Amino acid sequence: MLRFIIRRVLLGIPVLVTVATITFFIMHVVPGGPFDTEKILPPEIIANIEAKYHLDKPLPLQYLLYMKQLAQGDLGPSYKYLGRDVSDIIRDTFPVSFTLGLFAVLVVLGLGIPAGMISAYWKNSLLDRSVLLLAAMGISVPSFVLGAISVWIFSHHWHLLPPALWEGPRYMILPAFALGAGFAGYVARLTRTTMLDVLATDYIRTARAKGLTEPVILFKHVLKNSMYPVVSVMGPLTAGLVTGSFVIEYIFSIPGMGRFFITAVTNRDYPLIMGVTLVYAVLIVVANMVVDMVYGWLDPRVTLK
Repeated sequence: MLRFIIRRVLLGIPVLVTVATITFFIMHVVPGGPFDTEKILPPEIIANIEAKYHLDKPLPLQYLLYMKQLAQGDLGPSYKYLGRDVSDIIRDTFPVSFTLGLFAVLVVLGLGIPAGMISAYWKNSLLDRSVLLLAAMGISVPSFVLGAISVWIFSHHWHLLPPALWEGPRYMILPAFALGAGFAGYVARLTRTTMLDVLATDYIRTARAKGLTEPVILFKHVLKNSMYPVVSVMGPLTAGLVTGSFVIEYIFSIPGMGRFFITAVTNRDYPLIMGVTLVYAVLIVVANMVVDMVYGWLDPRVTLK
């Protein structure tokens, strides 16, 4: 296991370098600069600011300086949040985004897997068609639209849940639901498809012929063998939920990485954009590694090398 983890970490380093390189050059190709929106300043001051952040140097040299700085674990200072390093901003905001992402994962698994099981077990019934309809709606409706509808219904109309901010568990329900509902529909459809395949296999018919009860067949044999595709998508999906809640955080005024990332893109805050992007890439690498480990637990035939 330790050998597998070390190997995957080493393989993840070129991935992170590639992501950093592509992101760096894409940012600088986009028209505009980090200080173009500032009030008109004398050319001497502009030159001093650009020299401070190495923006006066050729682009290849800027890249090499940034990669050297990154290799030392320094993400650099933010251009817009004066006096704050990117590492400090991520350290303050990542726990919020991570918590929201985990709650959204619970929504995905808590709604998607049971719905898929119900739909597969009662195939072609009214219940099956209802689940498929709800899943299609969840997939089709964007998260920010679902968030706005949820706020209108549960906050302004029924006054059951707070509409925004981040001050306790009750404040997590609406944004987590808005963020995870669409993915729950996808997981429900995926679970249904794989469970239908498993239910049609010979060993399930043999289990029924031996007199095993339906709950034992479903939860011990069918569900476990239906989880491989779900586990495959849960790795990148989890990373996406943790760091992909940018719009939801903005709508619900949640002080996570999303609000800072949107502001960074608007203001061309290069170091902050790079920092958040690299956090996302690290989460993808770690999530895929965890998925492979879960595969080894689900199927003893899978060997981790």
